[in-house]
Amino acid sequence: MEGFDDAGIFFSDNFAGEDQQTEQINLQAVKNKYKNFIRTFNEDNFHFKYRDTLKRNYLLGRYFLEVQLEDLAGFDENLADKLHKQPTEHLQIFEEAAKEVVDEITAPRPETEEHIPDIQVLVNSISNPTNIRDLKSEYVSKLVKVAGIIVAASGIKAKANKITIQCRSCGNVIPNLNVNPGLEGYPLPRKCNTEQAGRPKCPLDPFFILPDKCKCMDFQVLKLQELPDFIPQGEIPRHMTLFCDRSLCERVVPGNRVLIHGIFSIRKVGKPSRQDGREKATVGVRAPYMRVVGITVDSEGVGAISRFNNITTEEESHFRKLAATPNLLDVLAESLAPSIFGSTDIKKAIACLLFGGSRKRMPDGLTRRGDINILLLGDPGTAKSQLLKFVEKVAPIAVYTSGKGSSASGLTASVIRDPASRNFIMEGGAMVLADGGVVCIDEFDKMKEDDRVAIHEAMEQQTISIAKAGITTTLNTRCSVLAAANSIFGRWDDTKGEENIDFMPTILSRFDMIFIVKDLHDESRDVTLAKHIINVHLNANKPGMEVKEGEIPLATLKKFVHYCRTHCGPRLTKEAGDKLKSRYVLMRTGQHDQEKAADKRLAIPITVRQLEAIIRIAESLAKMQLQPFATESHVNEALRLFQVSTLDAAMSGSLAGAEGFTTEEDQEMLNRIEKQLKRRFAIGSQVSEQNIIQDFARQKYPDRAVMKVIHTMIRRGELQHRMQRKMLYRLC
Repeated sequence: MEGFDDAGIFFSDNFAGEDQQTEQINLQAVKNKYKNFIRTFNEDNFHFKYRDTLKRNYLLGRYFLEVQLEDLAGFDENLADKLHKQPTEHLQIFEEAAKEVVDEITAPRPETEEHIPDIQVLVNSISNPTNIRDLKSEYVSKLVKVAGIIVAASGIKAKANKITIQCRSCGNVIPNLNVNPGLEGYPLPRKCNTEQAGRPKCPLDPFFILPDKCKCMDFQVLKLQELPDFIPQGEIPRHMTLFCDRSLCERVVPGNRVLIHGIFSIRKVGKPSRQDGREKATVGVRAPYMRVVGITVDSEGVGAISRFNNITTEEESHFRKLAATPNLLDVLAESLAPSIFGSTDIKKAIACLLFGGSRKRMPDGLTRRGDINILLLGDPGTAKSQLLKFVEKVAPIAVYTSGKGSSASGLTASVIRDPASRNFIMEGGAMVLADGGVVCIDEFDKMKEDDRVAIHEAMEQQTISIAKAGITTTLNTRCSVLAAANSIFGRWDDTKGEENIDFMPTILSRFDMIFIVKDLHDESRDVTLAKHIINVHLNANKPGMEVKEGEIPLATLKKFVHYCRTHCGPRLTKEAGDKLKSRYVLMRTGQHDQEKAADKRLAIPITVRQLEAIIRIAESLAKMQLQPFATESHVNEALRLFQVSTLDAAMSGSLAGAEGFTTEEDQEMLNRIEKQLKRRFAIGSQVSEQNIIQDFARQKYPDRAVMKVIHTMIRRGELQHRMQRKMLYRLC
């Protein structure tokens, strides 16, 4: 946003209406009212709220005062109305009043502090925000409140608020000219009026700015995107440029959900001309932007800034009764995508994902995530994508994306060049915008391997580190990941085992629950499923379709999820922790099922990541019941869900090779095959895959193990393959 001192920039409040231009403000009387408000406004026990806050901020070197509009309206309703309708003039008077009050309450001061800095007045309100789409021309120059997500932020720049100019011809100096606020500038005079005997008149445009004698302030330009809750289906999100100055700079980063109080302003726009590249403005056309006078940031990442905040007392009591329901998890499973038949355990796991566990901050500053990640893996036609779309609707904060059309920067964050200033700025991707919610990634297997690696940090540490184009920073991605993927062969092939999966162990270990979804052929189940689908299609368009008994309506469920996430943060009880500790040790040694202890597959060790996953699931089960502690019953259900998802998938051989899911004997055999491969074939030689498998089969090595080593070496770049009549592998 360069060119703030261009004479072509237009001052927004001149076009606010005739009544505003003709109205004369008695400045001194209004200033006295504001001074009385700061001095005398008090709450219970005669606590002078703004006077004490102003003095404390001044002594701490923070030269601003946050004012609640409702307090001002209670003191003088007419004054609050004037501030709302004429904010540019009244905020300036308010800041002068605050500066004079500071002079009174801090006297006597040391001689070194004779000059008092300007005090910035920040405005706050508890009123409902206006949608960005509803900001029309009648809001120009009014005080408005909008909600959104910060998607880009510029660096700190300087803007002159008082300038001194000098004539090139006669040397006449004009000091302390006030520059209009916001993105408006000061139009330099065309003529010099100084008359000197015996000298010719000064030429046109003789003035230039003296930078050393200008008084400047910091400012920053932000880009605000409207909240996903307010975007109509099929519409592109709207954006708004924000102008922040002085103490409002550096308060937010991309990905923050914010409430903005600001003056809706307009400025000239135009296309750059071919000669000098400067914008040639179209007459009468103005672009909107907002001059910020107050920011509220959702720094906790729990979706505190949402349209679900206005929960009534009746709704709260209803949520408390709902949380006390004995079979709440079954009710939630029935309410999640009721048109989808079966998949009860998957729906229960998704319910746990929606509520999430408890985020923990350690004494050393490290954090442990509370969000649950789930991977649905299996056959097409098993309603995986439909479940993802339903989660997008029911989660208070959700972003849906497809793996095929998503890049690493689209999921995490990108550094782009601002077309106006030519400086690099940062824009957040899907996982940054879903901070505090859920990101649904469909077609997870169609993503490029490099793009999947980019979300490793975002899934475990829940941050994204950027080091590009001189920008080094970290963004928050405190969101759950719900991913859906198909197997390599399209349908799941039980004879191929782990060959169905084309994922690295590093990404698999970051999912708390992995469900293998198979399309089984069972006559009785197929008949029931067919009846269910036909009934759904027959009754789809019938008017007056009501929710089944026991089901929670979608709107209520969405508010209930938001209420539980913002009002409850459970922890494990000591008894539940002891039980989980003993079960973890038994699962590591493979002795947790005495009847099947002879089965080698049950000796599969789990890692600490899976232990933390069970803790998060138990905490989410306690959170949906609004209980402060996760008990043994919650741990038992969490262990059952983990058993039917990740452990069952691991024991079927489908996840062999994932972190913690390979027995020591199998790992030794794989290492022997890999060493033999590297020793027997020279670098650059070519050999067919079939010959390798037949050669190792004579040595009694299983075909599956040899194939697994070959595919692993290809992923690591140690082998290359070329497509001819048959697949050829070449050692590099």
